[in-house]
Amino acid sequence: MAEVLEKAVSAPINITTSAMEQLKRILTEQNVPEGYGLRVGVKGGGCSGFSYILGFDTKKETDQSFTIDGMRVFMEKSHGLYLLGMEIDWLNGLNNRGFIFNNPNADETCGCGSSFSA
Repeated sequence: MAEVLEKAVSAPINITTSAMEQLKRILTEQNVPEGYGLRVGVKGGGCSGFSYILGFDTKKETDQSFTIDGMRVFMEKSHGLYLLGMEIDWLNGLNNRGFIFNNPNADETCGCGSSFSA
């Protein structure tokens, strides 16, 4: 019987150290079940046309799987077109606090930073 090897693919996105710290904190505090990973994606909607998906989920058949700093990351294969080269960061300022998405593929973004057009 031939052994099936999973092809190693480099992650199409980057997660900053501060964002990863927050994600790991949430993972622990929310008691996310074993086997779940971070889902990153896009969906139609938002004030600029697309909005980002960021949450914990199980792997789906149409997903690519990556490991970033020890965390499993799932992304639907078709979303790579919109997310390639994106950086997820954590902002902890006086006026703003939360995840921000620095996406080189976005033609326009909205004021809230969670919506874009491509």
